[in-house]
Amino acid sequence: MEKKTKKEKTNKKIVNFEDIKKKSPLDYILVTITIILTLIGLVMVLSASAPSALINYNNSYYFFNKEVLGAIGGLILMFFISTRDITKSKNKYWIFYGLALISAFIVIIPGLGTGAKGATRWLKFGPISFQPSEFTKLFLILAYSGYYTDPKIDLTKFKNYFVIPFVFLIPIAVFLVKVQNHASAAIIVTAVVIIITIMSQIKMSDLVKELGILIALISGGFIIFKDTIIKGFRGNRLAAWLHTWEGDNPIKISYQTVQSLYAISAGGLFGVGLGKSKQKYLYIPEAHNDFIFAIIAEELGLIGAIVVIALFVAFAIRGYLIVARVKDRFSKLVATGITSLIILQAFLNIGVVTNTIPNTGISLPFLSYGNTSLIILLGSVGILLGISRNAKVEEKTEEVQEGANQ
Repeated sequence: MEKKTKKEKTNKKIVNFEDIKKKSPLDYILVTITIILTLIGLVMVLSASAPSALINYNNSYYFFNKEVLGAIGGLILMFFISTRDITKSKNKYWIFYGLALISAFIVIIPGLGTGAKGATRWLKFGPISFQPSEFTKLFLILAYSGYYTDPKIDLTKFKNYFVIPFVFLIPIAVFLVKVQNHASAAIIVTAVVIIITIMSQIKMSDLVKELGILIALISGGFIIFKDTIIKGFRGNRLAAWLHTWEGDNPIKISYQTVQSLYAISAGGLFGVGLGKSKQKYLYIPEAHNDFIFAIIAEELGLIGAIVVIALFVAFAIRGYLIVARVKDRFSKLVATGITSLIILQAFLNIGVVTNTIPNTGISLPFLSYGNTSLIILLGSVGILLGISRNAKVEEKTEEVQEGANQ
């Protein structure tokens, strides 16, 4: 009996979860990809923003300095969050949904929300301004991941797997379109929620029915509110995409797109050289924001553009490998949501810059200027790293347990 007791104690010591967790390394491949993208972003923000910063702030490093602070803060946050266990938050999904609502609606508070061109998207606190919709996206990922993995919720019931999730999504999506004029954010949020729903292990027959109803609702909503959806600057963007080169002076309706295409064509295979872009000299408005990929293609050429795309593909592969490896369902859905969010944004942005799709006003993750956005992105990667680390812990724990039981 004594020998058996000692053996059991030894086994418990061997499979100690915390000991294994401390020894589990970070996913250095994902860290490397993220840091490379961030560094490319810093260099390109410096290059693309210098003319605008010099004219408007008499300091060509104005935007770059702010972005560096965002990168430093974001990387610190990323490494800190990577040590946290996200599964401890799985039962707090209603809190995350509440935070998503607050972050979406806070822009209507007088004195806080600011905007331009009919879009109220930004919060301003003194010298600091940011888009709260960046928080909305992350909070919704955490909220829906928690909801779909709550053991108290019977997902075999139609109201639980479809009615409740999408009824609660509708007000946020509509608000993003109607008040913030941020249709692209609404599209991305809806797409990510659908992806999380697909990954939540709902029966295929229920999923097909759900997607069918959703498509019908979206189509019906578009028909009913077509004039509202495509009027104003959204209608102009659609017209610019459909008729880019038409008319006596196509630049009038497609100025930003045309200048972006000029930049890409000027870059050729190897680019005109880092810092030597001509289109950044106010030809492309705020070139350091949504159209920074055009400056990358101009200065670094097709080779540089392909490298950036390859990095995002590598990020996607690494992110979805984490999804495949982790066994905890909540962590799996969160990893799916974060990876999908970043990749969807990246390829929507590149699609806009290359005139493949209409202008959506979405930024390029890690590369476009936006220090608050960069901090949130790097924090999201920190969550991914934490999930990856826990997946390794699960694997090592199983190996040790199997060895101890032999």
